Order: sequence, then structure tokens, then C-alpha cells
Amino acid sequence: MSGYFLDQGQGEVADLGVISMRLLVSKAETRGAFAAAEFRGAEGQWTVPHVHRGLEESFYVLEGTFTFTYRDRDVEAKQGAFVMVPRGTPHVISAGPGGGALLTLWAPGGLEEMFLELGRLPADSITNPEVRAEIANRHDSVPV
Repeated sequence: MSGYFLDQGQGEVADLGVISMRLLVSKAETRGAFAAAEFRGAEGQWTVPHVHRGLEESFYVLEGTFTFTYRDRDVEAKQGAFVMVPRGTPHVISAGPGGGALLTLWAPGGLEEMFLELGRLPADSITNPEVRAEIANRHDSVPV
């Protein structure tokens, strides 16, 4: 690997309705070690309850306030907070009033491919539970 640089405004973007993802670095660039993305979106629930069996997922709050629900507890995370969800832990993410932005890190990388795939679907497909479940299960994001 010879290094990697992505300037502000660069990176593939996936529009997912309530949120958008800007891919910062993919598993292809890190030889699978990790991937990172910036998520921005509106107030409300950003995810359905789900679990990752083969990766850790970490979040750094860039803007706003978020509620992370995991291990039967709610954690309020404000700007500057960091949350790591270990593999095998069911979790849900909701943005507070005004929405917000998160820096997300997956180790190992790969989950970014699910968001890119979902972003290429027609808008009505993204809200189709069967379509989302099939794609999510293929990318280690299993609804619970």
C-alpha cells in the first residue's frame, strides 16, 4: 500500500433516503483491514435493530446528538463522543433533533459495500423489507 488521500467533497456517495453515506476509504484500499465512511442525515431512526457477526463497528459523532441502543441500554452520544459496538451485539442508531453526522469505522472492512449497493437501488426498493433483508444478510448486517 502506498498511502491514500481523499479530499473534502470526494468519495462515492450513497443516498439512502433518511441518510447519505460518503465512502472515505474502502476495504479495497486497506487490504480488507478496515473501511470508513461519513454518514449525514435527518432526525429519527437511522437503522433497524441488527447485528454484525464478523466485524466491529465504531462511531465518532461529528455533529448532533445520537442515541445508540445496544445491550438493552440507551447511550446518548453528543458531538465528540465515540461508541464502539462489538461484533455479535444487536444495536440501533437514532439521530436527535436536527439530525447529525457520524464518522463510521468497520473492522474488518466490507460493510460499506452494502450501503453502496442499497444506494444504487430505486428509491422504492430501499424501503422494501425483503430487498433490504436479502442485501443486509449478504453483507453481515443481520436484522434481529
